[in-house]
Amino acid sequence: MENLNQLIGQYGYAGIFVLLVLGIVGLPVPDETLLTLTGYLVYKGSLSFIPAFASSLLGSTVGITISYIIGRTFGNYILHKYGRYINLTDEKLEKAHNWFERIGRWSLLIGYFIPGIRHIFTVVAGASKLKTWEFVLFAYSGAFIWVIVFFSIGYFFGDKWAVFLQSIHRNLLLVSIIAVFLIATVYLLKKKLFGIVREK
Repeated sequence: MENLNQLIGQYGYAGIFVLLVLGIVGLPVPDETLLTLTGYLVYKGSLSFIPAFASSLLGSTVGITISYIIGRTFGNYILHKYGRYINLTDEKLEKAHNWFERIGRWSLLIGYFIPGIRHIFTVVAGASKLKTWEFVLFAYSGAFIWVIVFFSIGYFFGDKWAVFLQSIHRNLLLVSIIAVFLIATVYLLKKKLFGIVREK
């Protein structure tokens, strides 16, 4: 955290933007901590709200867009060539494609909240040829929600933000799994009801 504080102090809003771009693409940047620290620095008066929030949101959307472009441009080649090293077979890639055709786009809303996974979701989405407008709608909405949540923790919890963030991290995976389950359930129910209506 001390290093993040120094980088923000030295490079300001540009530093926040660049760090978030790199973190979203997949480099080891503690994104949630960075966002929460940014909110805290706004609370302390070291940063202004609008440019701090704008640089956070812009960094997130640019980073996720780069991941999508990588997946759409090189994804299939990279995943087919190197996927076996991470136990990703052609059959699994086909399933991932089908999954994104059905409900995968919804994962872009919650993928931000799963550290180490968000960029994989997006690369697979790009490789699965998810339509650009769908990517923009779901991924950018997810980015906005993600930034709001962690930025607000730093801003509203003030000096206690670090303790609250630790609690969030402990329960983040569980919450994400529940969210995926609920989304899948809603989708399946809608599909079943739609099928019944069509039969009638």
